Amino acid sequence: MNLHISPCNLDEAHAFVDAVHRHHRRTWGGKFAIACATDECVHGVVVVGRPVARLLDDGYTLEVTRLATDGTKNACSMLYAAAWRATRAMGYHKLITYILDTEPGTSLRAAGWKLIAKTKGDTWNRPNSGRPRVDTHPLQSKLRWEISE
Repeated sequence: MNLHISPCNLDEAHAFVDAVHRHHRRTWGGKFAIACATDECVHGVVVVGRPVARLLDDGYTLEVTRLATDGTKNACSMLYAAAWRATRAMGYHKLITYILDTEPGTSLRAAGWKLIAKTKGDTWNRPNSGRPRVDTHPLQSKLRWEISE
């Protein structure tokens, strides 16, 4: 199989995430998306945007907000590496992402990322905020990974 990086717009990436991601729906927006494909079809996408955590949004950091594949070997690590190359080319200095604490992070390690922290999972719902929310994502702890210059 000849897997390669391919252009992808955010709408195409969001549709792919909706179709194959195990535990998340599409994100809202993003800075850019990248696909990995063969000549026959797309096998995975990565969506990169501003950090979700406001304190990490320093103007020089981006976040992989979604990565989804159909299980094709090496697709995840290829997408993580491509996202970092694109991030650097745009002038950013750091790229972060989160995975569930039950996931091994093998693809991240293969792409040169480092495990930085374990974060507490929580709900986005804040009953007294006037904006109640329904959680559709796992509420367990997450692992934060990063790659930087």
